[in-house]
Amino acid sequence: MKLHPKGGARTMTLMIPPVLLALLAGVLIGRSPSLSPAVMTASPIRLTVASGLALAGAVICGLAVAHFRRARTTVNPLTPEQTSALVVSGVYRYSRNPMYLGFALILLGWAVFRAAWPGLVVVAAFVGYLNRFQIRPEEQALAARFGASFEAYRHSVPRWL
Repeated sequence: MKLHPKGGARTMTLMIPPVLLALLAGVLIGRSPSLSPAVMTASPIRLTVASGLALAGAVICGLAVAHFRRARTTVNPLTPEQTSALVVSGVYRYSRNPMYLGFALILLGWAVFRAAWPGLVVVAAFVGYLNRFQIRPEEQALAARFGASFEAYRHSVPRWL
């Protein structure tokens, strides 16, 4: 998001939509080397952890989208200025960004499943990118749109968890 000179309107300037970024991160994790071929054998504990992380991420994403739909507001992260309601219930009571949290958990599950420990760097880079280039601009747009209501929400609910 850029603030135009002299305090004009804000506009989103994102290079990569979050869903596309998550898919790209998933491909990078898939191409990351595993610890060893022996590790790729199906360890029940590793598969359970990986499945649990991915399932939790998918459920969190689904619930977040459902709350946005129920509030009849946009889920498009490229147009936060079109947000018609500040959603603060459901999963939004625990995280200001449950959709992104869900993506990160799915990616973490994928890295664990692949035993691709370099994939953890990819997950960290994904989170860092979102913090800087997606969440900050969204929060600026929400603060401009909802003022004190958003500020109160921002101070009472963590960004991720």
